[in-house]
Amino acid sequence: MSKQFPISSHFFAFTILSYFLLCTYGELRPWPSALPNDIISLHISNRLHNDLDSIKKGSHDYGNLVHETPFAVLRPSSIDDIIDLIKLSNNCSTPFSVSVRGHGHSVKGQAMARGGVVVDMEALSLSENGVGVRVSRQPSLGYYADVGGEQLWIDVLRATLEHGLAPLSWTDYLYLTVGGTLSNGGISGQSFLHGPQISNVLELDVVTGKGEFITCSHHMNSELFFAVLGGLGQFGIIIRARIVLEKAPTRAKWVRMLYVDFSKFTRDQEYLISTSAPNYVEGSLITDKSPPNNWRSSFYSPSHQSKIATLFKTNHGIVYSIELVKYYDDHTAHTIDEEIKLLMDNLSFIPGFIFKKDVPLLDFLGRVGNLDNHNSEVESHPWLNLFVPKSRVVDFNSGVLVNIIGRHNQTTGPILFYPFYRKRWDDRMSAVTPDEDIFYTLGLLHSCGAHESGYFHDQNNKIIKFCEDEGIEIKQYLPHYESREDWMKHFGPKWKNFQERKMVFDPRMILSPGQKIFASMKYSDI
Repeated sequence: MSKQFPISSHFFAFTILSYFLLCTYGELRPWPSALPNDIISLHISNRLHNDLDSIKKGSHDYGNLVHETPFAVLRPSSIDDIIDLIKLSNNCSTPFSVSVRGHGHSVKGQAMARGGVVVDMEALSLSENGVGVRVSRQPSLGYYADVGGEQLWIDVLRATLEHGLAPLSWTDYLYLTVGGTLSNGGISGQSFLHGPQISNVLELDVVTGKGEFITCSHHMNSELFFAVLGGLGQFGIIIRARIVLEKAPTRAKWVRMLYVDFSKFTRDQEYLISTSAPNYVEGSLITDKSPPNNWRSSFYSPSHQSKIATLFKTNHGIVYSIELVKYYDDHTAHTIDEEIKLLMDNLSFIPGFIFKKDVPLLDFLGRVGNLDNHNSEVESHPWLNLFVPKSRVVDFNSGVLVNIIGRHNQTTGPILFYPFYRKRWDDRMSAVTPDEDIFYTLGLLHSCGAHESGYFHDQNNKIIKFCEDEGIEIKQYLPHYESREDWMKHFGPKWKNFQERKMVFDPRMILSPGQKIFASMKYSDI
């Protein structure tokens, strides 16, 4: 492993000038040719790293599809380091770009900064100078946790469980940073009931694209609050989030049911979320290439898997699955089985194809484990995540799930398909959804060798083209677009407000260049 050498003040000044003179790539934003004299002596020069290991980390993510080389990686020892970096860029005649890397689980380079600086938020956690996790209570707010943007959700869970409390809304995978998921949405099987994670935030501390440290909430600096939540990192860096907590249950009844009839599969999901009785509902697809057990969880025994395999002969080799969870504790243990039975009595799954587990809450929420222990260096993950309006799911099933995925599927990764209520999303936030009361999310969580990613990229494009041709008004979750026109279409009526917020909070377009939202634009264009 190569040694890590911080960039000294004099070397930093020299390399900035050298980089500017040697930069010959038209798309690469050069470092500024001139800096204010007092900037060179800033203490952050000792936190900037450009050794091979640091640059490799800053140019790599979980997707392993896009690699953009930064000039340096900032490992902040305090929040002031981040503020100073952004102010440094603002003070330059030609600002350099800044992106934020949490745990590196973007899939298409969204957290990269070609020729700029990547802020490694994990360093705040390691230095113990971040916010950490602090549990509190106020009469008007109830219980909440003040959580650093650099914190992993798995650590938030463990810390809050020590107080007998837990957040309401989760992602399936917990080894993601709080700042990362809140910049996108944060969805899982609890979202139908509590909304995405962005709907469960009371307050934020944000460093804006101007380098201003601002506390914001629904009622204080609300324009920034709503901009940042689901804002794809375009307006500020989340330093702290105040997260709603509830009394934590202790165990989970975990049930999976199988279907070959798509209409029954969707009808039962919509019935379940209408009752508000389950704590978690997710639908998924099982095929001979995407088996019942995968990296999301090892739920089925070998005998169960053999039994499920007999269903592949029908319905183009597709089996639909509903995953339902009901939490309980010592006070409700005597009624939980009857509650589950009442829900099951109204469902239309295939008789005999119901499977159950009873596990501790931590085992259920942490079921995916840590994917960083897998072969993330050699695997690629050409994921596609879509929101599909309910009114078109039958067309989507026949055109996409059956005729594209079912007939040509090569993925070994999970395929998710489950519903949300739009009313659980706050339309003032930057995140976008279809304009219907109920919409579904499709998650194609492909894993493949690097040489195979082209096949899945083509399949993803075929799915998007089918929806465009058929007039299915999908929205991408964790979006990736290359043109301004595509971003305008994505945001729809929110685009004008999104631009205006950019002009207010990051007018020099310093933050999150990897999203490519404002890549070809100048301040005057906004």
